[in-house]
This record gives sequence, C-alpha cells and structure tokens, in this order.
Amino acid sequence: MGSTPKPVVALVVAAVALVAAAALGLMLGASSVSLPELAAWLTGGELSATARNILENVRVPRVLAALLSGAALAVSGALIQASLDNPLASPNIIGVNSGAGLFVLLAASLVPGALWLAPVAAFAGALVAALAIFGLSLGTGASRLTVVLAGIAITTVFGAGMNTILIVDPDAYVGSSTFLVGGLSGVLMRDVGWPAAYIAVGLAAALVGAPKLNILALGDEAAHGLGLNVGALRLVMLAAAAVLAGAAVSFAGLLGFVGLVVPHLVRFFVGHDNRWVVPVSAVAGAAFVAGCDLLARVLFAPYELPVGILMAFIGGPFFIYLILKNKGGGLD
Repeated sequence: MGSTPKPVVALVVAAVALVAAAALGLMLGASSVSLPELAAWLTGGELSATARNILENVRVPRVLAALLSGAALAVSGALIQASLDNPLASPNIIGVNSGAGLFVLLAASLVPGALWLAPVAAFAGALVAALAIFGLSLGTGASRLTVVLAGIAITTVFGAGMNTILIVDPDAYVGSSTFLVGGLSGVLMRDVGWPAAYIAVGLAAALVGAPKLNILALGDEAAHGLGLNVGALRLVMLAAAAVLAGAAVSFAGLLGFVGLVVPHLVRFFVGHDNRWVVPVSAVAGAAFVAGCDLLARVLFAPYELPVGILMAFIGGPFFIYLILKNKGGGLD
C-alpha cells in the first residue's frame, strides 16, 4: 500500500491549521466566547445575546477578513514569483501592495463613502505597479535583484504618495495608521463583500493558470516551442495577482510578507508543481494570517498589536535569509 503523497499531506495539515486558527480566532480576544457557545452559534442553538453580538459583529468579520486576505496575498505571491521567475518577489516587495494602498487612499479622498470603489481602486493601483515591474523585467532584461530593487523604489514612491494624501486630507481614511502597517481591527462584513468576489475571481484564474506556469518554468524558449504564449500568460497571471493583492489591501491594509513567506514554505513541502503550490498556498496563507492575527490580539492583551507589525517581525528576517540563500548566480 503506497504512502500518501506529500502535497496531499501538506494540504490536509494546512486545512487543519486553518480550522484551528479560525475557531480560536472566533473564541479568543478581549471578551472570550466558550467552545459550547461557538458550537451553539454554528448549529443555530441558544446562546447569550452578548456572545452572539461578539461573534456576529466582531469576530466573524475579522476572522473572515484574515482568511480572505491570507489566501489572496499568498496566492498573489506565488503567481508573481512563478511569472517573473524571481524567488524574492512578492506583492509588498515589488510595490503591488503600495500601489493598491495609494489608489485606495486616493479613492477615499476623492469619493468618500463609496465602499464598492475601494477594491476597484486597489486593483488599479496594484496593476499599475505590477505592469511597471513587468515592463522593467521584460524590456531591459534586468536581473532578479534589479527587479527587487526597482520594486522597493516603487514602494517608496507610492508610500510617499500615501503620506502626502494623509497630510493634505487627514480624514481621507479612518484608521489610516493601522491601514499603513496592515491590520484587521474594526473590519466589518460590509468591508469584505466586494473584495471577496474579486478574490474568488483571482483564485479561480490562478487555479486555471497553474498548469501553464509549470510549462513556463521550463524556460521561455521551451515554453514557446510547446505553443505557450509566454508574454500573454505572464500578463494574465500578474493581473490575477494584482486582483488578489488589491482586494486584500482594500480592507486589510498593507499586510506585508504573506506573499513571500507562505509560497516558499509551501514549495518546501510540496515541490514546485504549481498545480499544488497554488491551492496549498491559499489554504496555508489563510491559516497563517488568521493565526498571526490571533497572536497579535492575545500576546500583549489587553493591548492589541496590528497584525502587520507582527508579520514584519517574521517576514523581514525571512527576506534576508532568502537574499543570502540566493546570493551570487541565483540573483543574476
């Protein structure tokens, strides 16, 4: 009797972690909800008005936002790394998140109160950044490190734009300080409605394109020889990555390093077959952000740390590790 394939094991483990993180996220916080109360709520049973209010108005929107943003950013990172053949690329490193953030603040300043506009604006900003990086890598034959450095420069410029908007129009975005570092405190169900639809479309596109990304990994010439339109595939996958990252940024803010850390960890366990990397990254990314958000809530209770800060503590050293690991020829 053969053993279970490693990708299947990884997917099951990620799914279990997701369920555990979501359940604990629903129960733990400034006011705790017991497991029997959670079970009663899930099954339509009787529970106190206080517990119901906490679950429905605070915990469920927040946990759902964590799951959606985690899946979106992790898959976005996987698509960007595969499309650009760059292990150091991710939505926050190459400026995709910052582009989305800048356009969200612009929309909030110019058209206040238009909730439906935030994910549209975020996608537009993310796409602008993604196309800029794509043009650089395609038109100049830039090295992997050059692409990353250009992305960091784009991030800096977009960051300056965001700060300018907030100085000129301080009321443009309520909770802007949390938005700039990434956080899920105060997220409501109405905030995740439109973005959830965009994320579903982006995830579907990623799953459909995953087999073709495997062909792209053979090299441009080999992919062309097999009849693959390399340029079109890269554009479509980067557009899907922009949809995913932009939708996540529209309600979660500038969460960093999810798209860098999660795909690398997933590839360590499942290999480089994108037919597995994409779905496992989605599940693992959702579990990762939900778990980090839970830790950010309880580690310093009664004080709460924006989850983006905790992720920076994790992602920064990981990024340095990747640079050292890929030094020399790996970045040429």
